[in-house]
Amino acid sequence: MRYISTRGRAPVLEFDDVLLAGLARDGGLYLPETWPQFDAADIRALRGLSYAELATRIIAPFVGDSIDEADLASILADSYRDFGHDAVAPLTQIDANLWVMELFHGPTLAFKDFAMQFLGRAFDHVLRRRGERVTIVGATSGDTGSAAFEACRYCDAIDTFFLFPHGRVSEVQRRQMTTVHSGNIHAVAVEGTFDDCQDLVKAMFNDTTFRDELHLSAANSINWARIMAQIVYYFHAAVSLGSPDRPISFSVPTGNFGNVYAGYAARAMGLPIGQFIVGSNVNDILPRFFDSGSLEMAGVTPTISPSMDIQVSSNFERFLFELYGRDGTVTGAAVTEFRETGRLSVGENLWQKAQETFSGHRMDDSETMAMIGDIKSSCGYLLDPHSAIAVAAARAKATDPATPVVALATAHPAKFPDAVNEASGISPALPLALADLHERPERMTVLPNDLARVEAFVRDHVSMAGAA
Repeated sequence: MRYISTRGRAPVLEFDDVLLAGLARDGGLYLPETWPQFDAADIRALRGLSYAELATRIIAPFVGDSIDEADLASILADSYRDFGHDAVAPLTQIDANLWVMELFHGPTLAFKDFAMQFLGRAFDHVLRRRGERVTIVGATSGDTGSAAFEACRYCDAIDTFFLFPHGRVSEVQRRQMTTVHSGNIHAVAVEGTFDDCQDLVKAMFNDTTFRDELHLSAANSINWARIMAQIVYYFHAAVSLGSPDRPISFSVPTGNFGNVYAGYAARAMGLPIGQFIVGSNVNDILPRFFDSGSLEMAGVTPTISPSMDIQVSSNFERFLFELYGRDGTVTGAAVTEFRETGRLSVGENLWQKAQETFSGHRMDDSETMAMIGDIKSSCGYLLDPHSAIAVAAARAKATDPATPVVALATAHPAKFPDAVNEASGISPALPLALADLHERPERMTVLPNDLARVEAFVRDHVSMAGAA
């Protein structure tokens, strides 16, 4: 399997090089040159497999010869062995044709664990084989950082730095990052928004001298391996509900577009998916695009669903690349126009093409709280604010009453206890493994939104890898 950049000017790479590179050298994002194809018989053959076995079948074509299939199977078995539910991603029915897929049974109680637990082990495997080390830098709106820290804390060949917006994540999200005390782990609170953090990370990658000096790599969803691992749970849900013999739709709360893009990839591989519903809070750049065909930046408003407090959705570039017929030159020009002007229109024809598969739904905090309370009252199920938006979006936008809809529950309600308690009257308890989280000592560094200061911090602390 070979990988190409969305901007068409970076070298074509094999999987292990894409894994370690993260962002392409032309500033684009890597995608497979062609999509592996699963026909109806292939999909039926996935029935009855464990989650790790299914993951091996889905991921093997993307990895090619970079990781031996027996090693891949072992890595994936290790990745999901300690999830808190035997089904790994269990499905719960909450309405006549609406299911919730629980993606929060990993070690940090969020969907990011599905990719990160694999990513850390894949990095470790490839780096040990090649005798190399890397510095991971990333940005997080709440969950990615803790998932990456948990996955990489014991990896001797990796130093990991994650930037998050100071004061704009929940206390549980912050503590899950700042209480990981390993010498190769660094939580950096940036005085700004998530988009500022994301821009700093991209700037570090685009500073080729700094990038090469520190062997930068990425654990954000700009790294193709993150998207690849998330494709699996779309197949898992669809097969569990009767695929390929009936279609299925998905409702996904998303800010950076990576989670729902993994579903788009599953559809490109042959999984019969009828509709993707993109749920958003008031930072609604994605629903506005699907309503109008135009991306238009606005200010970022803090909400009770902070992982979606985003206005620059990095993974949307991958979708634009597909819309533009995989033309890297056109995609690169479009992304540049958007970053320079804050606006991009794809035109009537491409907008209509996007609407064939996607629709968007926006909710404010009061509507989100009402949905948490309504679902708790009607069926006894407790949702976090992000998952509540997915459920509400499914109810509002599902177009075919005969097609099952799966809403992705992306975080455990205990990650957002204040909002959940106010909405439902219930204070969700953390699982036993995290019961003492609020007593653990924190360690983080607060930095201004300044590239030179952030680069200096990263450079000064790489040499501390392995220190206690």
